[in-house]
Amino acid sequence: MTHKLVSSLIGTTAILLALCSPVMAADTAIAPGAGPIFDEARFGAYGAIDNTYSNDEKGFFVTGMLFFDPWDHDNAQGWQKLARPRVHVGADISTAGETNQAYAGFSWTFDLNERFFLEAGFGGSVNDGKLRFDGGRGPYLGCHALFHEYMAAGVNVNDNWRVIAQVEHSSHAGLCGDWNSGLTRAGVLVGYKF
Repeated sequence: MTHKLVSSLIGTTAILLALCSPVMAADTAIAPGAGPIFDEARFGAYGAIDNTYSNDEKGFFVTGMLFFDPWDHDNAQGWQKLARPRVHVGADISTAGETNQAYAGFSWTFDLNERFFLEAGFGGSVNDGKLRFDGGRGPYLGCHALFHEYMAAGVNVNDNWRVIAQVEHSSHAGLCGDWNSGLTRAGVLVGYKF
């Protein structure tokens, strides 16, 4: 398989995942009076945590995420939670002219008890960043469609509000050429469960 074909396949897969995830969530039948379409909304700020010359993002990033629960993840028990993820869509917008990205994928939330939880997510993203070294500082991403994953730890303040510490990473796992600085960011988000 040629390098160009692999790049095209990974890009197409990431874009399809980013575009289809909200459609899958919206396609779930909702009976009248069954509740909100969104399961949760989160907003917050990130900073870049991988600051080297090849990955030197400045400023901070305003971030927002929407979660859908088409397979009733919230009511799943035990191992059923793995088979019934929530769907997320989100975006990071730079305040300093750095790389912006939009992403979508699947999220798995694991309640440690009623107050604390852990979460992991995986999907695809699209970005407007530099692809290759151009003489300036990075990041150099190799392609505009990347894998996107995140890990989070959170606290439920009450039945609706939660505070989340989150780390996210986007890269192409070496499938899109030699340039793969990736985007690694961390921050705090405030979430509202509907």
